[in-house]
Amino acid sequence: MSIGLIVNLMRGAVFQVFILCAPVLGAALIVGLIVAIFQATTSIQEQTLTFLPKMLVILLILALFGGWMFSMMGNYTVNLFSQIRNIS
Repeated sequence: MSIGLIVNLMRGAVFQVFILCAPVLGAALIVGLIVAIFQATTSIQEQTLTFLPKMLVILLILALFGGWMFSMMGNYTVNLFSQIRNIS
């Protein structure tokens, strides 16, 4: 097993994690920013106000993109297991 192969496998794994986390983290970031702007303009400083909208949006994103995320991870896993026979 060469160093290049290990680096390539790790690069693919990190890229896969970034791709799978991007929709959820992006949506949470946008909702958090909107709620923070709302709190700043209305002077409402309730800490729990940011929790519920973020949680609902994350659940919605997971419901919408869950199948795509599962298929991406399944394809990556199948590809990774198919490369095992090439490693010697």
